[in-house]
Amino acid sequence: MVTMQSQDLVIPTFLEKWENSKTYLVAIAEAMPSEKYDFKPTARQKGFQDQLLHIKSNMDWLGITYFGDPKSDKNSTNNSKLTKEETIRLLIDGFDQVSAILKNTPSNELMEKVDFFAGEKTKLQILNLLQDHVTHHRGQLIVYLNLNNIEPPKYVGW
Repeated sequence: MVTMQSQDLVIPTFLEKWENSKTYLVAIAEAMPSEKYDFKPTARQKGFQDQLLHIKSNMDWLGITYFGDPKSDKNSTNNSKLTKEETIRLLIDGFDQVSAILKNTPSNELMEKVDFFAGEKTKLQILNLLQDHVTHHRGQLIVYLNLNNIEPPKYVGW
């Protein structure tokens, strides 16, 4: 059981990790040359840029739906052909939007249960999913860099 005292540390701890996650993902996005943003290892996988936009879209969905005001979603990603720079700017904005929402989320809300497609979850579980989803796809992007003989940036953790 999470106590109120330890619960008060969850959001600040998450935000520190979230900022480092942003730094690391942006470094990965910057490492891939713009002419390789369409690279995909196999036909059934998403391209490099598509992975980045998928990460951004998931941040918008989870962050706004479960922690923000769904009527305030001004950051829907238009999947028209974006430049590398526009894609990176969208990523940064997505991370920053989640941070801004969470800074205004009282810690006692984390134990609140919400309807989710995988069944009822707490907001704490949704918060963990936010980071886990970024980590999952970031790992794929590291493979994409390696397949193009591009050395991935040094890991940025806590």
